[in-house]
Amino acid sequence: MKRNILLLCFLLSQAAGFAQRVDEGTVFPTRQTPVHDPVLIRQDSLYYLFCTGFGITVYSSKDLLSWRREKPVFHRAPEWAVKAIPGYRGHTWAPDISYHNGTYYLFYSVSAFGKNTSCIGVATNKTLDATSKDFKWVDHGKVIQSVPGRDLWNAIDPNLIMDEQGAPWLVFGSFWQGIKLVRLNADLTAVASPEEWYTVASRARNPILPDTVAGDGAIEGPFIFRKDHYYYLFVSFDYCCRGEKSTYKVMVGRSTQVQGPYVDRDGVPMNLSGGSLVIEGNKEWNGVGHSATVSFDGVDYLVFHGYDAADGGRSKLRMEKISWVNGWPVVGK
Repeated sequence: MKRNILLLCFLLSQAAGFAQRVDEGTVFPTRQTPVHDPVLIRQDSLYYLFCTGFGITVYSSKDLLSWRREKPVFHRAPEWAVKAIPGYRGHTWAPDISYHNGTYYLFYSVSAFGKNTSCIGVATNKTLDATSKDFKWVDHGKVIQSVPGRDLWNAIDPNLIMDEQGAPWLVFGSFWQGIKLVRLNADLTAVASPEEWYTVASRARNPILPDTVAGDGAIEGPFIFRKDHYYYLFVSFDYCCRGEKSTYKVMVGRSTQVQGPYVDRDGVPMNLSGGSLVIEGNKEWNGVGHSATVSFDGVDYLVFHGYDAADGGRSKLRMEKISWVNGWPVVGK
């Protein structure tokens, strides 16, 4: 127990140390933009980046080369989340942004660090343009909650995917028994009834650990991208949030249906610890991960964060074009 408390204190101190105060209007070049868990979308001529931060951090860009800090999504912590998650005061994790039926849907995570005391919420907006008269974030509250002692999954890191029939699904999860997929209702604010749940990826976990401990089997940050005849499931293996000691890397598998099974290049199912390497850390970037995959003007991009070895392991924005070789994503080559 003492070891777990010391580890938690270390990780929290690392996270605080790598956080940077950034004023609204500050502009950064891409690889110097301080982000964690980024996701990207375009409205008209502007790109909008959402990422982990107090109230959910937002940046905008005209060219994908420089990024301007905008106002956060929430100016105060959602009241429902403060009541649901002990200790939550507004630092909100791993958002996901989508456009559906004329509305922007922003899923987000609230959690106690290192525990599966977690919830996924959703907010909507008619526009991302803060100068528009229609700009207003409307929070719809909790979509999914995980409870220690009841659930061996963690309700964080959401990503919305529509299947070929237009049905909405939410993929999410971190550690424990891995990455889950659940069907949502038509308005995207709750789990559909009757419920449909799937485990689409996981890694071996020490069975003697108590349910309340994340433990080993590090896997999180799922994102599903549909291309041609396949759904591609990107996940992050190993450890984030440790600065220069981070070991994050991005893995992938694919399936012909959104529910899986997802398999890697060698045919190993991702729910049996499978996954093919997409990108990993090197001497310049200690670890890289929590990716999103987007497409603009016929070009596919992997958007993720990396821990900058030249800046003490601070987390920065990374974007790489994706090449598809024999039906598999290749970046950085």
